[in-house]
Amino acid sequence: MTDTVRDPARPAGRSLGRNRDFLRLWLAAGCTILGGHITDVVYPLVVLWQTGSAGQAGLVGFAALLPQLLVQLPAGALVDRWDRRKVMISADVGCLLATGGVAVLVATGRIWIPVLMAAAFLQGSCVVFYQLAERAAVPRLVAPEQLGSAMSRNEARSRVAALLGQPVGSALFAVLRWVPFVATAVLHLVSLAAVLLIRKPMQGDRPPPRHLRTEIAEGIAWMWRQRFLRTVIGLIAATNVVFRGLTMALMVIVHSGGGSAAIVGVVSVAGGIGGTLGALSGTWWMKRVSLGAVAIGGLIVWSVLVPVPAFVQDPIVIAVLFAANGYVGGVFNVVGGVYMVGTTPDALQGRVNSVAGLVLVGAVSAGSLLSGYLLDAAGVVRTVLALGALMVLLAMLAVLSPVVRARTGREGRLSPP
Repeated sequence: MTDTVRDPARPAGRSLGRNRDFLRLWLAAGCTILGGHITDVVYPLVVLWQTGSAGQAGLVGFAALLPQLLVQLPAGALVDRWDRRKVMISADVGCLLATGGVAVLVATGRIWIPVLMAAAFLQGSCVVFYQLAERAAVPRLVAPEQLGSAMSRNEARSRVAALLGQPVGSALFAVLRWVPFVATAVLHLVSLAAVLLIRKPMQGDRPPPRHLRTEIAEGIAWMWRQRFLRTVIGLIAATNVVFRGLTMALMVIVHSGGGSAAIVGVVSVAGGIGGTLGALSGTWWMKRVSLGAVAIGGLIVWSVLVPVPAFVQDPIVIAVLFAANGYVGGVFNVVGGVYMVGTTPDALQGRVNSVAGLVLVGAVSAGSLLSGYLLDAAGVVRTVLALGALMVLLAMLAVLSPVVRARTGREGRLSPP
């Protein structure tokens, strides 16, 4: 693995299926991620059904997502400073208290919007800490040559959890409004039990803590010095703007065509399935295609697929397109994740992942804002064509980038053929 830092303290190679600590971490994180997706859907539903106010529902939903923007950077620094296992345990306990408390409030009919917002923000913050600690811990629990397979399984797990979150949350809400929160609390209990069974250390030696701003700045500076990494993250962040706009355009296409919201759900599921398949095949591509070729090839494929909904608005065709886009995204996430985790020093894992997460999530937020105005001002066809033009520009930038082209040979592969 030419681009991966090898740490002699990491485990010797063996089958991931026999690596109990990795399997426990994989299960634990899957439960936590699924619980987060369930409550992301249910928090607004509870408020809307109780008060009838879409505005108040939006406030609670916003509070659940706000930690992705506000908490990322300090959480990354603290994850690098603290014991990662204890961070995940504390995060599970925090999520358990938040969701359990909301379950009691909803069951007794005492729904107070400020309390729900606080609980949603607490749970969202705990999930941010948890995911940063879990991602940083993976290289400590698997052998370097198995990092690709581990990240592939993790990405597939996250895709499946995202697919299941909305339908499971909605179905449980239809049974009784407090049931989704109890189910999420149970998921966090399972996660907590699994993390408690992990015995191997999840981090190396740590230097004495310094000022939090200094540690955050160190992570940002390290990321900036990695020319290839910062270039690819910038390109992917821009594609997040495109795909957020494409998703909003899909909603408008379906609505204006007299279709139901179920069609949007089916297309989203198709995209999730494509992403899961892409994640599962990520290691296959790593062994055969260089980093630069994955980046350039994926952007070229996207530049061809993105403009199609401007000309063909058949739901089946769009579902196939979203599946294909998701497949490329799944491959990107695995290959990019392996490169970033494999090249980042252990002491900087939390901070580097938090910087990347903030940039990528911020791009999604910007995509929502910009595409909404563009759809109102220019209509669906022009908006989709503009998004396609942006994707073509991104593909051209990748092709012309010296740092990306330098990774297109055999030396740019993450795994030996």
